[in-house]
Amino acid sequence: MVLGIAAHVDAGKTTFCEQLLLQTHAIRSAGRVDNGDSFMDTHPLERRRGITIFSGQARFSWQGREYWLLDTPGHVDFSAEMERALQAIDCAVIVISCVEGVQGHTETLFRLLDQYRIPAFLFLNKSDRVGADPEGVLREIRGLMSQECGAADFTECAVLAQASGSLWDSLNESLKDEIAPLSERLFEAYLDQRDTPDLWKTEAQSLFRQRKLFPVFRGAALLGRGITEFLTGLSAFCWEEPSDLKQLPFTGKVYQVRRDNAGNRVVSVKVQQGTLQPKSWIACIGRDGEILEEKAAELRLYQGEKFSPAQSAGPGELCAVCGLAAPMPGDTIGENPQRGGFRMVPTLVSRVMARDPEKLPVHELLSIFRTLEEEDPTLQVQVSNVSGGQEIHVKIMGQIQLEILADCVRQRFGADIVFGPCRVLYRETLSAPVIGRGHFEPLRHYAEVQFLLLPGEPGSGIRFSSRVHTDELSLNWQRLIETHVMEKKHLGTMTGSEITDIQIILIAARAHEKHTEGGDFRQSVYRAIRQGFASALRDGKVQLLEPVYRVSIQVPQDLAGRVLSDIQQRKGGFEPPEFAPSGRENSRARITARVPAASFLDYPLEFAGFSRGKGSLSMDFDGYAPCHNPSEVVAEIGYDFDRDVENTADSVFCAKGAGFPVKWYDVPSYAHLSPDIPKELL
Repeated sequence: MVLGIAAHVDAGKTTFCEQLLLQTHAIRSAGRVDNGDSFMDTHPLERRRGITIFSGQARFSWQGREYWLLDTPGHVDFSAEMERALQAIDCAVIVISCVEGVQGHTETLFRLLDQYRIPAFLFLNKSDRVGADPEGVLREIRGLMSQECGAADFTECAVLAQASGSLWDSLNESLKDEIAPLSERLFEAYLDQRDTPDLWKTEAQSLFRQRKLFPVFRGAALLGRGITEFLTGLSAFCWEEPSDLKQLPFTGKVYQVRRDNAGNRVVSVKVQQGTLQPKSWIACIGRDGEILEEKAAELRLYQGEKFSPAQSAGPGELCAVCGLAAPMPGDTIGENPQRGGFRMVPTLVSRVMARDPEKLPVHELLSIFRTLEEEDPTLQVQVSNVSGGQEIHVKIMGQIQLEILADCVRQRFGADIVFGPCRVLYRETLSAPVIGRGHFEPLRHYAEVQFLLLPGEPGSGIRFSSRVHTDELSLNWQRLIETHVMEKKHLGTMTGSEITDIQIILIAARAHEKHTEGGDFRQSVYRAIRQGFASALRDGKVQLLEPVYRVSIQVPQDLAGRVLSDIQQRKGGFEPPEFAPSGRENSRARITARVPAASFLDYPLEFAGFSRGKGSLSMDFDGYAPCHNPSEVVAEIGYDFDRDVENTADSVFCAKGAGFPVKWYDVPSYAHLSPDIPKELL
């Protein structure tokens, strides 16, 4: 079983991991983050800065079972690394400080775990600190859950279980009263006094796996308290992998790509089924979507920064593979390989430059960032041609990530770089349906497609479907069209930003028996989507979206008014503040808000100035929303889609044996196809 540890920054997550390994005798002494000697934070940048940047892994044994531990980053700027690790874990532990309580990133973790359907334990840490309020934190946690779910504190029962030998024989009546209503079968048996320890075990484990029960444990990780109780609960709730999974063909999930000290590409994999062995051939997805067969040269088992060679890895185990060049984080490899996807997306973009261009030419700088992009696909390195040469841009989650990137490049590649100012990454969508037409017919080539483009649900991305019968266009061509729709990030026409939240419905398409090649449909698909957005911009149907942050702020009560005023001035909205005693002079206010990223980027610095260390602020990406100042943004960006020849909306037709270009606004009058569109689609 793979156990992932996640938390808001400074909740004590890495300290919890250290104590978990210490008390299971996996390590001899526990390090500390602030001392720079923790076992899990092995990278020099992590030890110097005292934060987790990369997911670290280790193994431990408890009561005859093997567990794999993944320590994930807690800082919001590295939430993409955290999400990649989530794809490899079976269950999670969310560490929450009893002093600070539920913070912004804690709520993001709850949402991500729900989206990936990962069961979770909760460890309420720092219960020994002044101002700790475990009961208040537990109430906050329950406030995040639906009525069908429950968070039950098993700490006292786990203490008793160490003497009785069974958690299920140690349940008290108050805990039973909390758990029983979550299961109809258990509730009826409990009322009729037919419940048994075996029934409680079976039903509680089922509720846990269904994410209806979140077992809670409390303690103080720095002092080693509460760890044994948690381990007792872990043993009671964990499950065995089905034995028949070993007989199936190998399938694995890639959750991390790194380079070792010798420069070898190391691909970290969670084995989902089958058995992985050195020298075996593995099916992977290539850069262009093709399926490749690559040989696993070496298999490793990592324990912190050290590793040992392995002869095999089976279902539920973590391993690292050397020799694979194609896989990227998030990919599925082996049986039915697939390219991965993520929910956390970067909200900012910045230009990267060499401090001394003569020592580090652009092509060498680009090579460095292509290597880094293999390890972190969210960087999405872009190269643009300008009058002075080429510019390199990277997408990021926040300012701290830029500092880490600069340190990383200096340490690994001996290069000194600087970054330009961060810009917000906008997106475009539609506010009403539109038809997109693309025609590509130079001499001896032919492909035509027509799409109905519809507004999609917020956060839905790009969805494709077809209304074309296979009698009109073969299924192979239709699948190729879908591939071309999904294979790239299509740009809008208002600001040149990526489009999203669109339903793309194929309503007409045609190929030529002799002259159509695969690349012809690529050209017609790209042009059709672009032509649809060009028409939508002309008709006022394009909507600009901006990234928004969910902000959690805690301040003394006398500063609450200032914070609420700041949020309003920056075009944000907030929920009614919550006030709770903190044991100090003033009660503290907890403010939750949703704010545009563009207007809030500089606020943490301002907040630190007027709060003077008496408050806390955390920001997490919370999706996209209609832009609050689209006219200003459009004017500032100054994008002219008609001059973007690499993303043309025009089509190519053929007459008298030669192809000729047709402007996007004239394409409808030249198109060969004129399908009837069902009214229910409009």
